[in-house]
Amino acid sequence: MENYDLIVIGGGPGGYVAAIRAAQLGLKVACVEGRGALGGTCLNVGCIPSKALLTSSGKFAELSHLAAHGVSVEGASVDVPAMMARKDKVVGDLTKGIAFLFKKNGVELIEGWASIPAPGQVQVGEELLETKNIIIATGSEPTPLPGVEIDEVDVLTSTGALALTSVPEHLVVVGAGVIGLELGQVWSRLGAKVTVVEYLDRVLPGIDGEIAKLSQRALSKKGMKFQLGRALKSIEKTEAGLNLTLERVGKDKVEQIEAEKVLIAIGRRPVTRGLGLEELGISMTARGVIEVDETFQTSVPGIFAIGDCVPGPMLAHKAEEDGVACVEMIAGEAGHVDYNCVPGVVYTDPEVASVGLTEEALKEACTEYSVGKFTFMANSRARASGETDGAVKVLADPAGKILGAHVCGAHGGDLLSELVLAMAKGITVKEVAETCHAHPALGEAVKEACLDALGRAIHA
Repeated sequence: MENYDLIVIGGGPGGYVAAIRAAQLGLKVACVEGRGALGGTCLNVGCIPSKALLTSSGKFAELSHLAAHGVSVEGASVDVPAMMARKDKVVGDLTKGIAFLFKKNGVELIEGWASIPAPGQVQVGEELLETKNIIIATGSEPTPLPGVEIDEVDVLTSTGALALTSVPEHLVVVGAGVIGLELGQVWSRLGAKVTVVEYLDRVLPGIDGEIAKLSQRALSKKGMKFQLGRALKSIEKTEAGLNLTLERVGKDKVEQIEAEKVLIAIGRRPVTRGLGLEELGISMTARGVIEVDETFQTSVPGIFAIGDCVPGPMLAHKAEEDGVACVEMIAGEAGHVDYNCVPGVVYTDPEVASVGLTEEALKEACTEYSVGKFTFMANSRARASGETDGAVKVLADPAGKILGAHVCGAHGGDLLSELVLAMAKGITVKEVAETCHAHPALGEAVKEACLDALGRAIHA
């Protein structure tokens, strides 16, 4: 019987990073993965393939705007199979990269589905492994919609929407969150009519409301349609395709929509089934979220959990931070994650990026704050590149401490990093504003937003 210091169950972003960091700290580590490929949802059917398709579709969409630059393009067409092949190669190369990192750092990969028959034991097929510590890093999966059957042919989750072989005539996206908007824009750019149906009266729940409105306005301008305040009641397959019945929220009114494909993107839920957690007595919420303490330990000593299956945002980079902090504490070091400074990015065009508190949250808490804003329309680099949608928004307390930062605009995820670092290190809006930023650059919008929070904006 093999003995380990640590067995990590799950080879996604949280799990594989935890395993590598543990090996760096001198622990004997194994990582158990049943999918057949490392990288989890993010690498295989999430973050990476969606970004590959967003990039490819973005290049095609850009062709229609080149005439203004004096570039004439005629007869351009979309080769969806070639686009998918490129996406698959990107995924495959990165998966091989993780396997290489395992070998480099001495992490043993065990292929198969794991369960935990008892503390200190992990069962993989017929093999029983002994270990001092266990980390559960099993991630999440798409949340199903009651009464709606997913076949990944006509009614899709994100997995199916990332593998279509042709452009649908009409794609209805149920859910105006990150996944729905990103994949909706992929297929909209390639020529599909895309209608986004959302139960709430706004897009991007949880994002600062003003920034979310800027995003919706820009996406609408680029051709996506939105039906907000509507609940999907049923999907019926007909000879013509799919017939969706929608109900207006709070109103006694029913509507019908015809579609070729439907993407269900109403969120994600933890994957914890089959591990034997109930039998072990591990505390979980009604939604299956594993409850952990400040060291990521569950209610059973020696069993830890990280990433999407514990409380907090379901983000790959948050899972990675969880994993590093967890194994550092297991090894006796001082691991830490600042959950107030975990950024989130929506990789649509324009991008939406956010960290910290929204203006709505500050108002609800009756917190005193100032607002600084700067639109990309007033930024010279944005004007030169023709990417003028959106703005930078900074929220600060009376002493200038940054409480939240939100961006809607080109390269918003990259621009946000400066403000994430400022928040994490206690840098004030005054200190950011007094830092020289290159010109002409999109980053000047960050400086100007901080100046505006001080009432000193130069170009607004």
